[in-house]
Amino acid sequence: MSSKPISHEVLLIRCTDRPGLIHSITGLLLEKGCNIVSNHEFVEPIDSVFFMRTEFFGTIPSEEIKARLAGLLPEDAWIQIHSGKKQKVILFATKETHCLGDILLRHRSGELEIDIPLVIANHKELESLVNDFHLPFCYVGSDNISREEHESQILEILTKQEFDYIVLAKFMRILSKEFVAHFPERIVNIHHSFLPAFIGANPYQRAYERGVKLIGATAHFVTESLDEGPILAQDVVPVDHSFTKDKLKLHGRDIEKVVLARAMRYVLEHRTITWKNRVIIFR
Repeated sequence: MSSKPISHEVLLIRCTDRPGLIHSITGLLLEKGCNIVSNHEFVEPIDSVFFMRTEFFGTIPSEEIKARLAGLLPEDAWIQIHSGKKQKVILFATKETHCLGDILLRHRSGELEIDIPLVIANHKELESLVNDFHLPFCYVGSDNISREEHESQILEILTKQEFDYIVLAKFMRILSKEFVAHFPERIVNIHHSFLPAFIGANPYQRAYERGVKLIGATAHFVTESLDEGPILAQDVVPVDHSFTKDKLKLHGRDIEKVVLARAMRYVLEHRTITWKNRVIIFR
């Protein structure tokens, strides 16, 4: 009889803190013959909430481990176990090439170990770019129809796809609460960090007029509150009086690409646990 294959797993836990939690968790994994290769924990001091991320190799079914942990941990315990399988990510885009192109290049080079079953866009400008990478492109036009109708068409397409996450690679459409509710903590967005100071159109023009000294980018989970979801990654670069509006935009696009890729890695490697409107990230 052949032995069970050894699998690589990531265990995520969030629960009320109390003495002995780490001992209980790691002790169970030891009892089951699992080999822990990475372990990180954090206690949020104000609410006394315990967070833990553990990578291990083992042959025990994940549902058995979750059931045993549920009996050992506080009643409010949130437990997830993820296997090492490659994640499937659907990309949403509009007209801007920088974030979409960067993801496609990182995917091709293996920097982002994902499958991309589909790229959906509400304009046709990026079809040739996607075709260059031999990936499926789906145009769902948004002109002259309501947001509800546009999202209904997209949802119909998504129901025929298997995927883990949606990444908005500069998808310049506001998603409705109803659409977002279908995919809690499964939609990642990127935008410039001028919000909320320079909301709306032409933010770099207004940043230039205001004489900003820093520009940056923010990646976050999408929630029902516009651009206020739990933050996954941020970064900034210094600028000065010599920067024109176009130069500000160029540096802004550069930082958006890096921050979005970083946020995707955190999510795809199961390094995030959401608490209230914050994200605990185990780097």
